[in-house]
Amino acid sequence: MEDLQKSVEAFARHTAAQTDSIMRGDAKTGNKHAKQTLAAFKKLKAHGDIGRDALATLFTHPRMDVRTAAAAFLLRYRHAEARAVLEEAAKGEGLIPFESQEALKRWEEGVWSLDPA
Repeated sequence: MEDLQKSVEAFARHTAAQTDSIMRGDAKTGNKHAKQTLAAFKKLKAHGDIGRDALATLFTHPRMDVRTAAAAFLLRYRHAEARAVLEEAAKGEGLIPFESQEALKRWEEGVWSLDPA
């Protein structure tokens, strides 16, 4: 369980750092953090649904970018909860609401593929 918690924390930390980097106009650093976010997800996914459930704890994270990133990855597995997180965020304006809208659009189009079955 400690490994799962470390991966969840890494996912949250790198997601937040990616957003902060993008907001500063530093795409290079943002991309490095994006790779680390994806690596953390892959570690969680290696544990199967237990890892996905651990990631779902971020649905209530204080940062919207962290909540929505977790929701985007879990749209298939925890569909109703993830969709609710994304729909709430999509009501706003700015980068994170836009990304939430895009994730929902990709789901509806049937091209979403962050965590296929």
